[in-house]
Amino acid sequence: MTQLELAKNNILTPLVKKLAFLEGVSPLILLRRIRDGKVVIPLNRRHKVEKPCAIGYGLKTKINANIGTSTDKSELSDELEKLKIAIKHGADTIMDLSIGGSLEKIRRQILQKSSVPVGTVPIYEVAVRAERKKGDFLEFSLDDILDTLKTQAEDGVDFFTIHAGVTRKSLAALKTHKRILDIVSRGGAILAGWMIRHKKENPLFEHFDKILDIAYTYDITLSLGDGLRPGSILDATDIPQISELKILGELAKYAKKKNVQVMIEGPGHIPLNAIKKNIDLEKKICLGAPFYVLGPLVTDVASGYDHISAAIGGALAASFGADFLCYVTPSEHLRHPSVEDVREGVIASKIAAHVADIVKFGRRAWRWDKQISLARKKRNWKQQIKLSIDPQRARQYRESSYPYLSDVCTMCGKYCSIKLMEKCLGA
Repeated sequence: MTQLELAKNNILTPLVKKLAFLEGVSPLILLRRIRDGKVVIPLNRRHKVEKPCAIGYGLKTKINANIGTSTDKSELSDELEKLKIAIKHGADTIMDLSIGGSLEKIRRQILQKSSVPVGTVPIYEVAVRAERKKGDFLEFSLDDILDTLKTQAEDGVDFFTIHAGVTRKSLAALKTHKRILDIVSRGGAILAGWMIRHKKENPLFEHFDKILDIAYTYDITLSLGDGLRPGSILDATDIPQISELKILGELAKYAKKKNVQVMIEGPGHIPLNAIKKNIDLEKKICLGAPFYVLGPLVTDVASGYDHISAAIGGALAASFGADFLCYVTPSEHLRHPSVEDVREGVIASKIAAHVADIVKFGRRAWRWDKQISLARKKRNWKQQIKLSIDPQRARQYRESSYPYLSDVCTMCGKYCSIKLMEKCLGA
C-alpha cells in the first residue's frame, strides 16, 4: 500500500510516528492529514533515506534545492558537491534537473549519496533522449515518456514534477490573454512545443492514468507542475495561470482517489500584494493539497540577488500557508549555479522558512531566536555562532576582527549598548 492508502486504512506506520515526533504533532493528526491529502511524504519504496520528511499543513516549512547539470556544465563531481552543501545547510529535499552528460549515472549517484528525498522532472530526460537519438528534442512518443518514468521510478526517485496542466485548453487561454513572457517553465515549454508541432493533446494529461499506475507501484509523490507559471510579476495571477491551476485541482482529486500522493507547484513571479490571493486560490481549488512555490520572486529587477527577492516572497507565502519553498540562487536567470550559489540559495530559503514558521507556530519556532538573543545579551560569542543559521559565515565575520577580539564586537566597541545597559541596570 502507498502512504496515502495506509492512512486511509488508519494504519499508523513507524515512519509516520517518526515524522510526527520530529514535527511535534500527534501521529494520529499527521495520519489524518495524509489521508485528507493535506500532507505528503515523498519516499519511493525503493529509496532508503536517512532524513525523510513530511510536507504540508501544520508542519514546518520545507525547502528544496535544485541541482543538476546543464548543456554547458556537466561535471558529476560539481553536482555531488552541490548536493553535499545543500543538505549541510538545511535542504529538506533535492531535485536533479540534469540535462547534460550521462543523465542516468548522475541521477543514480545523487540518489545513492542523498540523505534526503530526491525529485526529478522526467520530461527533461525524455527530451534529451529524443535529441540524442533523433536529433530533435520534440520527437518523442508516449512510450518514450513511460519508459523514462519507469526507469526513474526503478532507480528510486521520490517525487516527479509532472506538467499535466499544460493542455489544449490552457494553451488556448495563453493565446487569448497575452503575456510579457509566454511560458518560462522548461518542462511546460517542451510539452507546449510538442503539442503544437504534433497537433495533439498533452500526453501527460491524456494518459494521466498510466502515470498514476507507475506512481502507485513505487509510491512516488506527484508534484503537479506549473507549466504556465508567470515569469514576470506583470503576468501574475492571470487567466492562463488560473486555467492551469483548475486543471491541476481536478487531477489532484483524481490522483487521491487512486491512492497517489500529490502536491501542487505554484509561481513563480508574484508581487507582494498578490501572494496571499495565490495561496488562498490554490488551497481552495486543490482542496488543501500541499503548495510548492518557486520563491516566489517579488520583483523582476533583482538579477544577481534573486535569492533575496525569493526569500522575501517565500517568507510571506509560507506565512500565508505555502508548505514547500523551492530555493532560488543568486545566479537565477543568468547562468548555471555554482556551489557557492547553491549555498547562498539554500540559506536564504532556510531563513524565509524559519521566518514563516515564527508566524505559523509562535513559541515552537521562536525558541531558537530566544536562545540566540540570550547569548547576545551575555555576549557569549561561541553560543551565538553555534546557534546561527550559518555558523561558518558567522565565525568568519567574528574572527575577521582579529586582533581586536573582546567581549564586544568592532561595530560599537566600548560604546556597546548591551554592555552599557548591563552596567547601568546591574543585569
